[in-house]
Amino acid sequence: MRFLHTADWHLGKLLHGEHLTAEQQGLLDQLCTIVEKESPDVILMAGDVYDRSVPPSDAVELLDDALSQLVLELDTPVVAISGNHDSPDRLDFGSRILSGQGLHVFSKPTAEPSTVTIEDEHGPVHITGLPYAEPPQARHVFEDPEINTHNEVLAAQVEAAQDVLPGGERSVAVAHVFANGGELADSERPLAVGGAETVHASRFDGFDYVALGHLHRRQSVEEDRIEYSGSLMKYSFDETGHFKSVNLVEMDGEGNCTVEQIPLEPDRDLRRVEGTLSEIQAGPDPDENRQDYIWVTLEDEGPVVDAMSRVRETYPNALHVEHPTRVEVSSLGGLAGDLQTQSEQEVFEEFAAHVTGEQGLSDGHREVLEEAFERLREEEREA
Repeated sequence: MRFLHTADWHLGKLLHGEHLTAEQQGLLDQLCTIVEKESPDVILMAGDVYDRSVPPSDAVELLDDALSQLVLELDTPVVAISGNHDSPDRLDFGSRILSGQGLHVFSKPTAEPSTVTIEDEHGPVHITGLPYAEPPQARHVFEDPEINTHNEVLAAQVEAAQDVLPGGERSVAVAHVFANGGELADSERPLAVGGAETVHASRFDGFDYVALGHLHRRQSVEEDRIEYSGSLMKYSFDETGHFKSVNLVEMDGEGNCTVEQIPLEPDRDLRRVEGTLSEIQAGPDPDENRQDYIWVTLEDEGPVVDAMSRVRETYPNALHVEHPTRVEVSSLGGLAGDLQTQSEQEVFEEFAAHVTGEQGLSDGHREVLEEAFERLREEEREA
């Protein structure tokens, strides 16, 4: 049996106000190409299909195009669950009709969970979808007032699933959780406060493979059995060191799995660039793409006027420019003692020396400062 495990598409995502629809479409096209080449028996999509509960129309259209190509044109079943970013009601629309075409959507927890069974030469493999649910919702569904954490939600879901799974046959779980030992990225929305969000990996005992979503870095909780495929693309500059991929899973007749990561390459990457403005304007290295989404950290000593516009002359898709010259407020206390006896120019010069670490202003800087104070005095006189 061959599975293609993917997760966290976040269709409709905005990054610093920039729509990522074009990049997401390109990556979903790559996913379809992988499916066409590798011919998996089923695709597992482990939640966060959309980035928000009310997705924009272009995100809905993008999902429709991708699923139509996977299910109808490539004749590959898809098992998808909802994540914490999705609206279960919107994702559930038409699911009973679409399941007959090979699109199986599990968007709401149920006391008697359904499974999708796929046959290979070794027999059946039962796939159970465990959609994301908040504890109050799970308390109602399972009629259990003791469910207060995400770990207890998962325990109830797994127990209900295993009650209906045939014993001794291979099984797969698809879930959207934060498993203990996983590594968060900046773009992931916390599921709860403190440790209430985490679940114990031991809850998945009995499943031969567990396809997880929610954590955007591809990683193993238990190698070749409990896996995060990672997100479709990088969704924050905290993820610049990530390598995005989908998991191609091979399961033998005993339920043993091997996992291969197949890379996804966006047209525009997310990168961080550091240097002075003149170094930034000199342009990227030959092997770098100037169309990438860029976070720029300027290292100029003095202020930089109209930095974003000047950076975008080189990197037109720069999304953020920072100039991190910072002064610890607590370290300024010693400078305040002589303010009553110092001139404005002396106060400024002492402050500049404190910030820059230099002994004093250069002759050129002092001349500019004197001209600035003279203009201010003239304005005060004319006011």
